[in-house]
Amino acid sequence: MALLSKTRTVLEMIKVEHSVFALPFALTGALLAVRGSGLGWNELAGKFAWIVVAMVAARSAAMAFNRVADADIDAINPRTRVRAIPAGAVSKSFTWAFIALWSGVFLLAAHMLNPLCLKLAPLALAIVLGYSYTKRFTALSHLVLGFALGIAPAAAWIAIRASLDWPILLLTAAVTLWTAGFDIIYSCQDHEFDRKTGLHSIPVMLGVKNALLVSRLLHVTMIGLLVWLSRAMDLGVVSLIGVAAVAALLVYEHSLVKADDLSRVNSAFFTVNGFVSVLFLVFWAADIAWM
Repeated sequence: MALLSKTRTVLEMIKVEHSVFALPFALTGALLAVRGSGLGWNELAGKFAWIVVAMVAARSAAMAFNRVADADIDAINPRTRVRAIPAGAVSKSFTWAFIALWSGVFLLAAHMLNPLCLKLAPLALAIVLGYSYTKRFTALSHLVLGFALGIAPAAAWIAIRASLDWPILLLTAAVTLWTAGFDIIYSCQDHEFDRKTGLHSIPVMLGVKNALLVSRLLHVTMIGLLVWLSRAMDLGVVSLIGVAAVAALLVYEHSLVKADDLSRVNSAFFTVNGFVSVLFLVFWAADIAWM
């Protein structure tokens, strides 16, 4: 029972349900790769299952690693001192075991997909785990986090095609900018704490008002990249409607947050972005299926 309780605590700590952020983009990358792949339904079903396993495993390991890496910082931040490790609800040693388990699952999934996935898996792990330390020395940590999520659709493409082709890199860039944009919004609530403790972020470097402008610029660029990707992949009007839906959600997200009112940051961060990724998958999957 103690093991089950600790496991439940870790899953709550890493918010495993928020795997929805990157997973739909990974599945979209896989769907785009399916066209012309020549793979049969049985083989595709197996690959999609292992892609989901790999995504959940990588995110679980990365989020748990982030909580261990930031435990001392979280302990002195009024907003985060109630998290499981600083609050004493779970130990660092148990969390390290959790990280090792899910890293192993990720490597197994990569092995089951194809040899190129397995060769690149350690690099992918290094990126998603290494992000946790970047805010200690660079304000561009938001982009590193973005890239950690942005490699998901490219990885899914490689899982299907066993190669990397340039169009999918547009989706990697789009997801990178989308994630960096909403992470900037989220980090605004800690800008004073980060400044006092010597941590780096765009809000610390530019101030909250200018940081929100940077976030908007990143999201506008993301929309442009998605339109470019739609054209590059010869998709139809349904994909563009999906891009328009994403754009509308991002406009709403930015309307929730003001430089002098950050009270709705969590709604902007968690709720809206979950809808962004899911709606994107729905519209683009419909377009791909229609073709």
